[in-house]
Amino acid sequence: MLRAGQANVQGVTDFDDFDAFLGLDRVIDLALAPDGSTLVATVASLNKDGNKLVNALWSVDPAGEQPARRLTRSDKGESGPVFAADGSVLFTSTRGADDDDEPAALWRLPAGPGEPRKVLERPGGVAAVKVARDAGTVIISSPVLPGSVDGKADQARRKARKDAKVSAILHTAAPVRYWDHDLGPDELHLLRLSAFGADDQPDADGDPRDLTPAPGRALDEVAFAASPDGATVVTAWSVPDDPSIRRTRLVAIDAASGEQRVLAEEPWEFYGDPDVSRDGASVVAVRMQDLGYDDPPRVTLRLFELASGQSRDLVDDQELWPGSPVFSVDGTAIFFTADQCGHRPIFRVSVATGAVTRVSGSGHYTNVLVAPDGRTLYALRDHIDSPPTPVRLDSLATDGEAIALPAPGAATVPGHVEEITTTAADGTEIRAWLALPAATSAQQPAPLLLWIHGGPLSSWNGWSWRWNPWLLVAKGYAVLLPDPALSTGYGEQMLHRGWGEWGGAPYSDLMAMTDAAQQRPDIDDTKVAAMGGSYGGYLANWIAGHTDRFRCLVTHASLWALDQFAGTTDDPANWAREWGLPTDQPERYAEWSPHHFADNITTPMLVVHGDKDYRVPIGDGLRLWWDLQRRGVESSYLYFPDEGHWVLQPGNARVWYETVWAWLATHVHGEK
Repeated sequence: MLRAGQANVQGVTDFDDFDAFLGLDRVIDLALAPDGSTLVATVASLNKDGNKLVNALWSVDPAGEQPARRLTRSDKGESGPVFAADGSVLFTSTRGADDDDEPAALWRLPAGPGEPRKVLERPGGVAAVKVARDAGTVIISSPVLPGSVDGKADQARRKARKDAKVSAILHTAAPVRYWDHDLGPDELHLLRLSAFGADDQPDADGDPRDLTPAPGRALDEVAFAASPDGATVVTAWSVPDDPSIRRTRLVAIDAASGEQRVLAEEPWEFYGDPDVSRDGASVVAVRMQDLGYDDPPRVTLRLFELASGQSRDLVDDQELWPGSPVFSVDGTAIFFTADQCGHRPIFRVSVATGAVTRVSGSGHYTNVLVAPDGRTLYALRDHIDSPPTPVRLDSLATDGEAIALPAPGAATVPGHVEEITTTAADGTEIRAWLALPAATSAQQPAPLLLWIHGGPLSSWNGWSWRWNPWLLVAKGYAVLLPDPALSTGYGEQMLHRGWGEWGGAPYSDLMAMTDAAQQRPDIDDTKVAAMGGSYGGYLANWIAGHTDRFRCLVTHASLWALDQFAGTTDDPANWAREWGLPTDQPERYAEWSPHHFADNITTPMLVVHGDKDYRVPIGDGLRLWWDLQRRGVESSYLYFPDEGHWVLQPGNARVWYETVWAWLATHVHGEK
């Protein structure tokens, strides 16, 4: 087997063999020491049995002069590293647990020599950790059963449920599920701990202080931040507009008393990703305004004065949808990321003037960290043809170059990527990435695979371990990765073109991009297939009912009957805000639901679905499969009883790709 990230002299890469691909290290998180002296990366690697990805912490040299060094080596793995004020690293892990169902505890890795030590256990585990930069106060989120006044009471309640073999959950309001897991019966709480001392114990006596004694479902899937002095926690807080529709306000919680103060709350507004300035005076958060089912939402950055609560929009340009904001050291600027024309750069906005500058050039950036010197940024950078790796950038640059830092996770792809553009039916310029095998030429044209992204508010602008085009390129396919209408990074008009009409401009855009690709001399225009997952699966189903130009289709976790989907998805309220209810907008459901066009389908279809998929429930996959079978359409059904919206277990992922490869080989190349 090749060493990860290497190609041999014949050009064979890790993507030619699925086991080699699984063996590639994956950098998934990044943390920076308070003094800027070291970075800690979370790296997922395949375990020795080859059946599970396990996280480990690695030290990365910010200067890029020393090789990365592994810090932890447990069989259970470590996640969510965050530096304490003294330079030690806090993280969550189930290391040392005999039971695979045991929840994660909080561990501490000393700044100097020494092994990690467990510093806090909670009956429901530790979900997330934040540290006040100056005070060292630790804020954790932890699941707690309702009515539990402390950890001992929570443990007793959990034992009673387990002994009685009770799994039932009584809900009184939505939501009840999220993506691939049930919500409840426990609820996320925010707890405060004092800074840890040298003995791995909090400096103050007593149990963690519960800042949110009865939160209900308010803290599900929300982000929080701590002020540097540890006096305030800022968090999104989910509240119901009615029993079935929720939104998120922004609140500040006094870390001493637990008293809450609402910073922002308006109907149909959603707040998230807060950050607190280093002087503790200001808060920035992402605000999404839901404008109803006739218009796409507006996404802005909102700046707040923490003392007075006064606020103003800082980035309100619908050409950009800002995300993941973080303050500069001196508070005069905020860095954020946003999709833009097939990339996701880092941007800098002036707090005083609102002027926006693009800091980085090409690539897709996440986990942006600001160094203490104020002039340096660290982040993870990836793109269509390169997996995430830690990089260093000049915070004051314009379209600056990222400098890669030595770290695990290198990979050599079996080809190259090109950008192609064309003009849509309504005159809009649209673009795509085209991933091509290395040997492709006019003399040796490649068959074309159209791969449609999900979302739909998304973009083909970054690396994907799950939806990896290079595993298809290695099989000789040219993979077309288009951004049709509803894709992000192209301004508000691109969203309007497909809003509430999923099979309209998005479909015609895909056909225009496929036409453009087929006209290239290095593409075999007689061998064309298409595939997509989630919303991409919806479009694969729509394609099936509206054209027979493709030799075969693959549809994964796909929407089929929209009236059925509307009430069974894990987030029907979000769907209702965009589409309206079937009773209120019946014409939309009649016009744009793929199942109404089932009688037109002749193209062979591979249907893939996971039983634990709560975003697009299994009922849509089963109904699609039945509709194809009873009409005599050539079709197969790949079913995963223990997978959700994504197929994540290594063994199942292997079966997914092997089945897709075989389906394409059969129908594109005529092989058995």
